[in-house]
Amino acid sequence: MSEPSEQEIRERAHQLWERAGQPEGREEEFWHAAEQELRNEDRSNTLRTPDTL
Repeated sequence: MSEPSEQEIRERAHQLWERAGQPEGREEEFWHAAEQELRNEDRSNTLRTPDTL
């Protein structure tokens, strides 16, 4: 299992931030939430084939 890249985390955090109404001053909260989501997605994908990468 690989760790999510900084770019993947940044993109997910931005999506979460936009969905939340773009609140100011909560960047770290969205970064951590995005990182956790991506790690959980990776763990839940037990069958990793070229089709699912």
